[in-house]
Amino acid sequence: MSKQTISRRRVLRGLGACLALPSLEAMRPGAAAAASGISAPLRMAFIYSPNGKNMQRWRPEGIGSDFKLSPTLAPLQDFKSEIQVISGLDHQQATAGRDGAGDHARASATFLTGVRAKKTAGADIHLGVSVDQVAAEQIGGLTRLPSLELSCDAARRSGRCDSGYSCAYQFNISWKNERVPMPPEANPRLVFERLFGKMGPGGANKEERQRRARQQRSILDFVMEDAQRLQRQLGRNDQQKLDEYLGAVRATELRIENSEKFAAAQHDMAKPAGVPGDYKEHIRLHFDLLALAFETDSTRVASFMMAHDGNNRSFREIGVAEGHHSVSHHGNDKDKLEKIAKIDRFYVEQLGYFLARLKAAKDIDGRSVLDNSMVLYGCGMADPNSHSHYDLPILLAGRGGGKLQPGRHIDFKGDVPLSNLYLTMLEKMGVNATQHGDSTSKLPGV
Repeated sequence: MSKQTISRRRVLRGLGACLALPSLEAMRPGAAAAASGISAPLRMAFIYSPNGKNMQRWRPEGIGSDFKLSPTLAPLQDFKSEIQVISGLDHQQATAGRDGAGDHARASATFLTGVRAKKTAGADIHLGVSVDQVAAEQIGGLTRLPSLELSCDAARRSGRCDSGYSCAYQFNISWKNERVPMPPEANPRLVFERLFGKMGPGGANKEERQRRARQQRSILDFVMEDAQRLQRQLGRNDQQKLDEYLGAVRATELRIENSEKFAAAQHDMAKPAGVPGDYKEHIRLHFDLLALAFETDSTRVASFMMAHDGNNRSFREIGVAEGHHSVSHHGNDKDKLEKIAKIDRFYVEQLGYFLARLKAAKDIDGRSVLDNSMVLYGCGMADPNSHSHYDLPILLAGRGGGKLQPGRHIDFKGDVPLSNLYLTMLEKMGVNATQHGDSTSKLPGV
């Protein structure tokens, strides 16, 4: 048992640092508070992978709870009871229509908005509000960060990209309003500082970060005195959890430092956009930071664009020397389809890493953070060769605080907007919304 009840908003403070805490037993409400409806927070994350899928290797066998994971989804076997694979959802606003080419830009732009992007490469961009920002507008004030936007590609808000579309459409899936994207952060160091630096809109400033680097001191060094005071107020279980949490923060900090050193040493080598140079490590660092952000209730809304649509990164480490975008135009070539399946499985493996992090983290109500989350994974294109935006590859993980029914494969048979799922998620999140993008209704039985 904990010695003393502490506030869920308690943080560890130090010079230039403010470290949020994970859920502890000492934060759990007593019987009276529990009876009044206090519960664990619900989180939502949207994870984007690029360039469509090999749909034959993606789609599970069977419908309902009696389904078998496909080869691409096999890395999620341990989470089968905690995911819903949802087939038959479309994004009609991403199709060519009178706008012609530009499916990669439209895939990204439409993914969370459900709105057709105005075809322009100039400053007169026009889209719509993304689902994450609809949620952030209403519940973002409850946390330190209203929302968190991540990417492994450097942000772009202007310039000409895909067939006359602004790069703003192709490099951003989160949009605050019709004209303003929410540029994602690609640098894990800056995400770390935003989460664990000094309290305030800007977090720790550049001078404070440089001073810590010169002194070779961890951010934990500045909050350790406060941490030791808190330890004396906690019971044994909470003391152990706090130790484990501080260890996880330090381990993430060290991995960021090592990645920065490696990138600096390899500056003459060709490497993927963003830091660190190793793409898998880059993805997993962002997932670790996002997991810590959810665990500490630093934010409840996030989006992560692992790569922009049209990205031509190669995957030599898994036997694919060609660029992803190049091989995605497979022309039904068996070898190319197999390479696409390898890349698809790589991305699903990274999702599995994130789900494992959330499942291992205990929430204030004793359940896992994954139990109290809704994690949507997918992309804005199905078959990349035909640039299809119908029957999109969509997966929803987590139990949504008991509001979702995972462990199933659902097929809505097409002609159903993906925005209907977003409208449903907003409702379960407690966000007031009657319409989102091109939604027509809420989805039953999700």
